[in-house]
Parts: sequence; C-alpha cells; structure tokens
Amino acid sequence: QVQLVESGGGLVQAGGSLRLSCEVSGRTISSVTMGWFRQAPGKEREFVAALSRSGLSTYYKVSVKDRFAVSRHNAKNTNYLQMNSLKPEDTAVYYCAASNGLRVGASELVNDYDYWGQGTQVTVSS
Repeated sequence: QVQLVESGGGLVQAGGSLRLSCEVSGRTISSVTMGWFRQAPGKEREFVAALSRSGLSTYYKVSVKDRFAVSRHNAKNTNYLQMNSLKPEDTAVYYCAASNGLRVGASELVNDYDYWGQGTQVTVSS
C-alpha cells in the first residue's frame, strides 16, 4: 500500500523558512508524480508545487514560484518542499500527494492525485 508521511510543518515568523518532507512508502518516488497542495480554513485545497516523475521539471503556483522549491532525494524516497520568505498568507495545512497516472509533466488538479499525506500544519505569524 502506498503511504505518504509528511513532516516539517510548524510555526514560523514571516520571512522565515521551513522544509516539508514527504516520505513515500510502497512505491519508488521516481514512479510517481509528486505534488504539494495546501488548504486554509474555509478555502478549497489549492495546488502549490509539483515535481515531474522524471524529476527534471518543477511546477509552481505563481504566488510561490520565487520562494518555494520542490526537490527529491531518491535514495530516501522522499520529496521536499523548501519554503522560504514565508508570508502569513502561506498559512495552511500542507499536503503532499502522489499520482501514478501522470507520466510526463504534472497536474495542479486534486483529482489527478491518487495518494495523499496526512497533512502538516504550517503557520506563519506576523
């Protein structure tokens, strides 16, 4: 069974940084497309970033493109979301997700992802 376990969330002041980790079990990370989503209270889950299955291409929500970076460590079977220059509006529960249906590129659509992490809270204070 594919499981995604997230970690790295927490409380940080505006301008600070956090790195979220998503450890994948049951599937090699290179066999799936990894995405990151976030959901703030009362809002829909939104796409944040993704890494193609090949690991060669990254995709970002416009508002985070210059601040966030996705990467992966194949040997650890772990995907990362490095978040820098955090803003209060980045506050949300962050979810990693994996899609085994996408073979090229990535998707920003929730329904295109097959597996989801449990979510990790990121709170950015003023």
